[in-house]
Amino acid sequence: MSPSPEPPLRKPPLKGLVLSGGAGTRLRPITHTSAKQLVPVANTPVLFYGLRAMADAGVTDVGIIVGDTHEEVRAAVGDGSALGIDVTFIRQDQPLGLAHAVLTAADFLGDSPFVMYLGDNLLQGGITELVEDFRAGDADAGILLQRVDDPSSYGIAELDDGRVVRLVEKPKQPRSDLALVGVYLFTSSILDAARAIAPSARGELEITDAIQHLIDTGLRVDPHIVTGWWKDTGRIGDMLEANRLILDVMAHRIDGDVDDASTVEGRVVLEQGARLVRSSVRGPAIIGRGALVEDAYIGPYTAVSDDVVVRNAEVEHSIILNGSRLENLPARVESSLIGKDVVIERTDAQPRALRFMVGDSSVIGLL
Repeated sequence: MSPSPEPPLRKPPLKGLVLSGGAGTRLRPITHTSAKQLVPVANTPVLFYGLRAMADAGVTDVGIIVGDTHEEVRAAVGDGSALGIDVTFIRQDQPLGLAHAVLTAADFLGDSPFVMYLGDNLLQGGITELVEDFRAGDADAGILLQRVDDPSSYGIAELDDGRVVRLVEKPKQPRSDLALVGVYLFTSSILDAARAIAPSARGELEITDAIQHLIDTGLRVDPHIVTGWWKDTGRIGDMLEANRLILDVMAHRIDGDVDDASTVEGRVVLEQGARLVRSSVRGPAIIGRGALVEDAYIGPYTAVSDDVVVRNAEVEHSIILNGSRLENLPARVESSLIGKDVVIERTDAQPRALRFMVGDSSVIGLL
């Protein structure tokens, strides 16, 4: 009688590591006063999409790396129970690279395999299949890759016969168009690799260098090429594109009040307490709790957050954060990201003048 085949190797349950530090310089001035991972896409903080993807994949023991915005992140996430996870907050005093973040979390990670998710990234379809494949296999690491048009702007992977053989950070002459997506799967071997590397020219411990160390020492790094969409929401254009992609798949739901003089077309979410008064909304769009849209037009791919007022104005393809007010505007607002408690209005006061209080790195377009 022949012996039974060996059962497939299975790693123990993975822990999660989500990075929510960093200064968010590319989204200033919004991130002068808010964590970049908490800027909302379709009225949900970007960070929450990654945390929910963890929960859906059965990864419930999650460490969150936090920096200077730790108080805001802690307040938003709480203990994680509302998202289906158990959270441990891990303070990183300085943003010295992704591999440094891994070392900062060493006590939390122990010997467990883990999935690392950059908190300002969005990935279509979640990570459930990726986690299961990694647990069932014998790779020491797994990286997600996507083909890009401008590989010199990314960390790039070179493959040989389906195996990762080389990683290069923002190469001047790329030999591949496969960019690293902000989701990684590791065994504890990555901790030794992170300890073995030196800081890069920019003074950081690069995760690409740590993964390359795994490869150079004979360990196995498996690639997974992402065919759906992936967005790094570090720039306003990426935020608006992510907002568009998510609104495109949201289900129509009207929980707020729509008066008889208002119209709603297409997929629209109107949260409880929101009001439409003599206005039209053309979806995909979402209007948050307590928002008032009066004598106004909200066009496709617009996310209006809680307690916003849009009165006698038109908005399209934009994100408006909590508590802001747009009134009596002479032209349509489009392709814009408007922060919290912002007031944009036109008045009839004389003498006519422009008056601003504007943060660093703001952009204002005038007629």
